[in-house]
Amino acid sequence: MTSVRRTSRALTHGFTLIEIMIATVVLGLILVMLAGSFHAVATSKVQGEDRIVTEREGRAIVWQLAASIRDAVATPTFPSRVFLLGTAHEGGGRPLDSVAVSTLDLMHRPSLDGFGAEELITYSTATNPHHPGWFLLNIAQSSALLTDTSVSAPAVVIADNILSLHIRYFDGNLWNESWNSASLPPGRQLPFAVTIDLVLADEATGAPHYFSTSVTLPMAFAQW
Repeated sequence: MTSVRRTSRALTHGFTLIEIMIATVVLGLILVMLAGSFHAVATSKVQGEDRIVTEREGRAIVWQLAASIRDAVATPTFPSRVFLLGTAHEGGGRPLDSVAVSTLDLMHRPSLDGFGAEELITYSTATNPHHPGWFLLNIAQSSALLTDTSVSAPAVVIADNILSLHIRYFDGNLWNESWNSASLPPGRQLPFAVTIDLVLADEATGAPHYFSTSVTLPMAFAQW
């Protein structure tokens, strides 16, 4: 009799099938919530990293454009020549401008003594064949001292997620959408200031990132 009672008491301390099923369901719900939280954290991390990369890329492009334009050449000394050609374009209803400039910017092929001959730098946009709505930003450079300009320099893609690029030129009175130094008289061939507005698409989400800057051209004032 005593043995039977002990066995009955031992059996009452176990788990029923319903209790096990409920515990399994609760555990499954907890794991699902944890997995969702981990996924959200991982997604936010990736998106944050993509935003940082896009922000860094946009600042670098704007800085490079501004540096090239800032050091536009305008001196009476041969063989330096004034050359700044800004052309307004549109793509998908958005500005996609191009600019070519003869520049003394030392980031382009600097010499050992820190003074380099001017370079002809061209920034242009083109359709991105792999992503509709995005555009490529190309750069080409060659020596501005060459007399033969029939051979164009090869272009290199520096960004493939351009949404818009808008460049304007200030002549001292008005802001212009384009600029051609060849059509202007000596002393007026360079703008006094240039504004650059760039929009890049986030590589992951496609969200737009906006970058803007303005730059004055010291040699434009030297023309006076």
